[in-house]
Amino acid sequence: MKYSFFALLFLISLIISAQHQEKVDFIQGKVDIKVDPINENISGSVTYLMNVLQKADTVFLDAQNLNIIEVKLNNKKVKSTNNGKKIVIHKRLKANKTYSLSIIYSAHPRQTVYFLGWKDHLPGNEQVWTQGQGKYTSHWLPSFDDMTEKVEYDLDISFDKKYEVIANGTLIATKELDGLKKWSFNMENPMSSYLLAFAIGDYHKKEVESNSGIPINLYFYPGDSAKVEPTYRHTTDIFNFLEKEIGVPYPWQNYKLVPVRDFLYAGMENTGTTIFSDSYIIDSTAFKDRNYVNVNAHEMAHQWFGNLVTEVDGSSHWLHEGFATYYALLAEKELFGEEYYYWKLYDTAIQLKDLTNKNMGEALVDPKAGSLTFYEKGAWALHVLREQIGEKRFRQGIQRYLKKYGFKNVTIDNLIEEIEGETHNDLAVFRKRWLVDKGFPFNEAKKILISESEDVKTFLEIQKDMTISRTDNQTIITRYWENTDSDALKARIIKTYYKSLSQEFIRKVLRSESVMVRQALAVSVGQLPLELKSEYESLLEDESYITKEAMLYKLWINYPNDRANYLNRTKDIVGFSNRNVRLLWLTLALLTKDYEPNDTNEYYMELSGYTSPVYSNEVRQGAFQFLEQLIGFSDNNLLDLVDATQHHSWQFKKYARTLLDQLLEKKDYRDRLDKLKVKFNKEELRYISNKLISE
Repeated sequence: MKYSFFALLFLISLIISAQHQEKVDFIQGKVDIKVDPINENISGSVTYLMNVLQKADTVFLDAQNLNIIEVKLNNKKVKSTNNGKKIVIHKRLKANKTYSLSIIYSAHPRQTVYFLGWKDHLPGNEQVWTQGQGKYTSHWLPSFDDMTEKVEYDLDISFDKKYEVIANGTLIATKELDGLKKWSFNMENPMSSYLLAFAIGDYHKKEVESNSGIPINLYFYPGDSAKVEPTYRHTTDIFNFLEKEIGVPYPWQNYKLVPVRDFLYAGMENTGTTIFSDSYIIDSTAFKDRNYVNVNAHEMAHQWFGNLVTEVDGSSHWLHEGFATYYALLAEKELFGEEYYYWKLYDTAIQLKDLTNKNMGEALVDPKAGSLTFYEKGAWALHVLREQIGEKRFRQGIQRYLKKYGFKNVTIDNLIEEIEGETHNDLAVFRKRWLVDKGFPFNEAKKILISESEDVKTFLEIQKDMTISRTDNQTIITRYWENTDSDALKARIIKTYYKSLSQEFIRKVLRSESVMVRQALAVSVGQLPLELKSEYESLLEDESYITKEAMLYKLWINYPNDRANYLNRTKDIVGFSNRNVRLLWLTLALLTKDYEPNDTNEYYMELSGYTSPVYSNEVRQGAFQFLEQLIGFSDNNLLDLVDATQHHSWQFKKYARTLLDQLLEKKDYRDRLDKLKVKFNKEELRYISNKLISE
């Protein structure tokens, strides 16, 4: 009888796993956890308040591989089952009653929470941070993988007092006890569980404020105070613009921006707490080439589109990513001008056209569509919708939609209904053409660009003339060049038609004061004539790390007698956070005959050392690439490579595994890796042993 009872409970848990809980509404969740970074554990409790809408026999929460210690309903222990994915509470619940559900648990999360720097000997690089979207908060907290369950969460987090703890909501109290510090955060409005987040590390912060009085905290590493301004440049401008453009007040108490190491994406729009890759921590030189503005605006726009109103499921994902992409573009248009905006639309239109031509086009209502579709086609759809119904009506429709569905879940149909209701426009044709059809209507997009952008219109005219005109290419280019003041158009001309440019024309380009125009030439040309040597050398002084990197390499290749000079001129340049210029410099220094021979070993040790896990995955990958091309890998490099095959970033892990597969094809590396097995940890040993057996 006992066996049958538990079998029945297990069967119930399987049935529940596919259900949405319509009989119970979770209102509030009070979380109290302790984070142990050394053992990579989380332990604590969560107490939920829930309203029972209809009588029910069970209630469940997602709990991925959590150790459930105790469950109480209204402070009384209750029976529950835990199948490793969900915890099911078996208790008859009365309709129209409010219950308190408390769970004590512990977790050793395999994903979603990432512990970095706790096992190396580099002080100050220790971090813990979360990524809920796509990874599921239920790996560290009994919660809800279903986005339609919105809860007002309050977090208490206990951790070593010498670090900073950052989480959703307002920090209302701190308390120290036995070397630990408890940070208490309060939220006022509900959100989906995937937006719950915290980050822990050695941080300082700069406090600013929006025009509407919203506190904005800009976090940075202690050694990066000089990079705060260029990194966060325009942050308040973007915030103020979005509030005004959207026309609905920012829906959360405050806004925080937190950089972390080896983040899985560019950024993540956790409610009021954006976590982003510290590769965007930049100086003023880097700002011209690789800044945080677009990602900043994108994640900020998500605070309305995704966080305030949240999709019911993936078939409405456009309501998140298309909107965030579009409003980020609008913010950039406000900051950098209309032509900047239209060039971005043009570039994405070309990408989407190519996708369509390959019969790989996707509908925006397809939950399995790719990023190019959800983000870029999604932004295009909104641009077209705004053009069709007019700017004023578009804003009114969006405001009506946000106000009606604030803190709720939505579908694309909900959006269409609200805009149609506000504007009295029939959007059936728009819906089919831009949301349902798989192809991208490039001709329609092209007409829009021609009518709205002088730059794009001119560039398309150049393309046409270069195809059908009998006039030589240089003459055509010169005519258009002299009739425009647009650096963006000139840069586009160079990148597209640099092979048609005369030496005299290139000389004129090299005398330009535009970093953008000169960079276009730097990245495009290959062979550098002796007659233009001094002009090309001047590019090394440009305020652009892309230009410096490109020209260091090309000058080194084209003018071998002056290699030492070029290395001396760029010796102290690091470049972006990925050390792009420095890695190239070290490689070229090692390849240059008789260049500072007393320091050769030091340069090699520096380059070789960048494969270490103490560096970001971008730096490590760059070092692996240069070493592979240069002289191969030391034993330490091989240990670092095997370590990288277990990295939490799937992109870097994929790169490392592919490179390892290539090395295993060579007997020397196979033998060396076999001898190094004694130094691998359990996961690394399992992986490399399987590889050695299969080869």
